[in-house]
Amino acid sequence: MNPDYWTEHFRRNAEHRPEPDWDAPVSLRGPALSKLVKSLQQFQLGDGGGPAYLIAWNRERLLGSDAKLKSLVDVWFAEEREHSRLLGSALKRFFAREIRDHWSFSLFCGVRRMAGVRFELYALLLTEIVSHVYYKMMRKHVNDRAVREMCALIIRDEAGHIAFHRARLTAENRRFGKVWEAFFRMRGLAAGTVLWMNHRGALRASGATDAEFYRGIWQGMDNFIRGLRGDLERMRAGAAMKPCSQMVAECA
Repeated sequence: MNPDYWTEHFRRNAEHRPEPDWDAPVSLRGPALSKLVKSLQQFQLGDGGGPAYLIAWNRERLLGSDAKLKSLVDVWFAEEREHSRLLGSALKRFFAREIRDHWSFSLFCGVRRMAGVRFELYALLLTEIVSHVYYKMMRKHVNDRAVREMCALIIRDEAGHIAFHRARLTAENRRFGKVWEAFFRMRGLAAGTVLWMNHRGALRASGATDAEFYRGIWQGMDNFIRGLRGDLERMRAGAAMKPCSQMVAECA
């Protein structure tokens, strides 16, 4: 993988970002708003309100191997912190406070620290896929202009994160067979279920369904696996890799 290529993508993506209209009239009220606020609070914590960086015990094995790779990780997580800022602004719009801890986030961070950087990168990839579905459903169902505009920005960013992970795994040039696929899907469904446990109320209160969420996760994993295998075939055939913009569009 060319770190310069993806570092430049993240830097370009930080430009031309229209700020959501936080002053637009608020039409949400009652339980639907209360449930949405709780969901936004947890995502604000997870997307940068907490330790927005690699935290595995052996992360220096990766970060110390290449200064360019470290720069790439830096700009990747800078974009995560931007998501946290956007979500914090959404909370201010609804006169809600940010939270500093949540059991699911503490558990997630604990596993990432103990399991090592390779596991952490996989965990973050799966989190990107299921979060991508969450934000798409929020943009579709939540009747609030500013929240929908915020979701559009984050959805664009998440597509870039997923494409970056695809390029990273392609560069490993190993076989991603049926056993790998089964474990990948199983872990993706597990990650999705944990997310759904905490955020189901907010989306269902806005008209979303359980089936819609799980269909979205399954399709997201389908797209990722198909794209990864296609990229590997191109690389092994000696063909030029797809432009970054095309990869991001395929993950959108």
